Amino acid sequence: MIRQDASALRFVRALSPSLLALAVAAGLAGPAMAQTAPPPAPAIQPGAPVEAAPPAEAEAAPAQQQGVTINRILVRGNQRIDQTTVLSYLPIQPGDTVDPSVLDVAVRTLTRTQLFADVQLGVQPNGDLVVEIVENPIINQVVFEGNSAIGESKLIEEVTLKPRGIYTRARIQEDVGKIVELYRLSGRISATVTPKIVQLDQNRVDVVFEINEGPETGVRAITFLGNSAFSDSDLREVMITEQSAWYRLFTSNDNYDPNRLDYDREQLRKFYTNRGYYDFRVLSAISELAPDSSAFGITLTVDEGDRYNFGTIEITTENDRLNTDFLKLLLPIRTGQLYESDKIETAVDALTFAAGSAGYAFVEINPTYRANPETDTVDVTFAIREGQRVYVDRINIIGNTRTLDNVIRREMMLTEGDAFNRTLLERSRNNLRGLGFFKDVTIDEARGSAPDRSVVNVSVIEQPTGELSVGAGFSSVDAFVINLGITERNFRGRGQNVVARAEWGSLRQQIDFRFTEPKFLGRDLRAGFDAFHSRYDLSEYSSYDYRSTGGGLRISYPLNGYTLLSTRYFLKSDEIIVPSGFCSTGAGGSSALCDQIGSFINSSAGYTLLVDRRNDPVRPTRGWTGTIRQDFAGIGGDVNYVKSEAEVSAYWGITPSWVVTATTSMGYISGWGGDPIRINDRFFKGGNSFRGFETAGIGPRDLTLGTNNDALGGNFYAIGTLEMTLPNGLPEEYGIRTSLFADVGTVGILDDRYTLGAGGVPNPAIVDDLALRASAGLSIHWRSPMGPIRFDLSHILGKEDYDKTETFRFSTSTQF
Repeated sequence: MIRQDASALRFVRALSPSLLALAVAAGLAGPAMAQTAPPPAPAIQPGAPVEAAPPAEAEAAPAQQQGVTINRILVRGNQRIDQTTVLSYLPIQPGDTVDPSVLDVAVRTLTRTQLFADVQLGVQPNGDLVVEIVENPIINQVVFEGNSAIGESKLIEEVTLKPRGIYTRARIQEDVGKIVELYRLSGRISATVTPKIVQLDQNRVDVVFEINEGPETGVRAITFLGNSAFSDSDLREVMITEQSAWYRLFTSNDNYDPNRLDYDREQLRKFYTNRGYYDFRVLSAISELAPDSSAFGITLTVDEGDRYNFGTIEITTENDRLNTDFLKLLLPIRTGQLYESDKIETAVDALTFAAGSAGYAFVEINPTYRANPETDTVDVTFAIREGQRVYVDRINIIGNTRTLDNVIRREMMLTEGDAFNRTLLERSRNNLRGLGFFKDVTIDEARGSAPDRSVVNVSVIEQPTGELSVGAGFSSVDAFVINLGITERNFRGRGQNVVARAEWGSLRQQIDFRFTEPKFLGRDLRAGFDAFHSRYDLSEYSSYDYRSTGGGLRISYPLNGYTLLSTRYFLKSDEIIVPSGFCSTGAGGSSALCDQIGSFINSSAGYTLLVDRRNDPVRPTRGWTGTIRQDFAGIGGDVNYVKSEAEVSAYWGITPSWVVTATTSMGYISGWGGDPIRINDRFFKGGNSFRGFETAGIGPRDLTLGTNNDALGGNFYAIGTLEMTLPNGLPEEYGIRTSLFADVGTVGILDDRYTLGAGGVPNPAIVDDLALRASAGLSIHWRSPMGPIRFDLSHILGKEDYDKTETFRFSTSTQF
């Protein structure tokens, strides 16, 4: 219960005789006014004579309506509020002429500031305006009592009353309503809130909200009437509201919420209309509270109606530039198909995109429906109203605080003055997302300075692009790994990429430095150089160590909007080291390894042709990408070969969460000038490249005396992968993705000098065949703060006896 300020009431009562005397004196001495309520008329006793009003009072009435000139303004009753503050709100100044209506406006103006509990104005005979105020209290603290289901921090966020704020009755009643609504949304329908005020000195108060949370109101049962096509359980799965159960400990959807029930009605309508029931309706939704107020029973009465198919599909447009026959081909709707309401939205999006690609930035597409109950079909007409052809007036870049504007603009497929094209805008967005500089990229358009002008707004949210990584890790590939690195993908905000890395593990140790300029010489050329030194201890897989030191130059340029050609030249020194005595007589070392010992200079040039037709460079759901790569060694140096590889990946998005990916890759390397293929240039597959098998776990192998079991690699490989990404129920921000996979492929074909012995007889110690291997399983990808982590659980479907298999793999990669 809110108690009125007792001191303010005593002040007003004490002041009343003075104000009455002032009013009487004003009536006798001259024109004067006071903004007070008129006194009540005296009661008339039955039979008592009625006296006429005194002539003096009758003559004073006209004087009350005359204006009075204000001489000065006196403020009384203020304690903490300065007099100048009060005067700043008062719409009256000395010298103004006032009447009762002006005083009434002044009282209302001061009251609306919410600084004062009471305001009275009076004019003295000498023209002084007296402003009598009673200040609203200051809130000392806001206290909540009795709350346990909802934390105090959440309640504090909800209420408007704050410590050191001003207390008013209106605001406290508003806060009571907010707290009750908060409890209602959490499933406590019977919660009550009682506000109390504790008076303190210096016109301060404590505000206490006494809360009676009441029992949690659940949902006892959800019942449907009128449904025949789908069962009650099917329809309950569609609804957000759930029936209360003991095992639903981490959800509040089993609490009754009328707002959520309205949303459920819309969900049911979408469910039915997406399955052909065009005229489905929810006739009623009745909620009945149990006698003990513990739970609600919900009964929904539905009218399913008949099942409809699409009838005639028409497109109308006022502009001949938009060919309706062509637009019909873009629609995901065909006559005779089952009616689905979501396909209407998809069709509108497709037509909007097509109109934008034709240069019409602002179109209005209005689908109209005509149901034919006799044939159970729905005719749909898409009416397109397009404006005139639009040109880009200007491009605004918003949100970039570090990345230079020109870095963003050079990725745009449109510039100022170009004809508007939505397809190019979508490509521009993909280009910007593909940079990796931004967490999110949004491109929208607005009307420009003229009807045929459009403003393109590019909004970006930057994300960190520089990393200093110092860490240690463990995987099933490396027993341990320690890395130290610095990388900057957006060096100085110019889009340059700089990487300096040192890594030391049980399998590999390497140091490398890379620099890439994305716009070399101000042109659309990406140029860079590499310098590296690496050492691979492959004794676990084959009896040799591999060391490589060198550098290279790279340059790339786009052939069109989705094709990139990259060229390169590398010069490096490769060295193969085998254990001491491995190749001595009787040691068992085969020529397939012993011929590789020593250091060789590799001078090679190559190219990569990349075609990317995916709809999204980060999370593609449709489209494909293909790569052809060739390297020619023998431009000087000691090694001669031609190495060719190709890979194609295609994506099919069933839904945004269910995506099927099919990948095929193959490679072949052949020597020229009589040179065999060295072991470090052959193809090794397994591990991350062929799940279910160890690194270098498949392909040709040296089984001399059954002791070495060395992987030799192959000159040819072909691998196919089918993978389906599926939802795992975890929030997107966790960065965890799951997929089912199946891998199938082969590795083989060594040079004859290693597979044939004396006289051309096959060497029984060297196994080299092209038998197919296959595996299937589950992969879990986690974008962890420490870097990407992958878990693979595999089941082998086909293998050779000498292959090295594994059922579980845990692997990490660095942040570079």
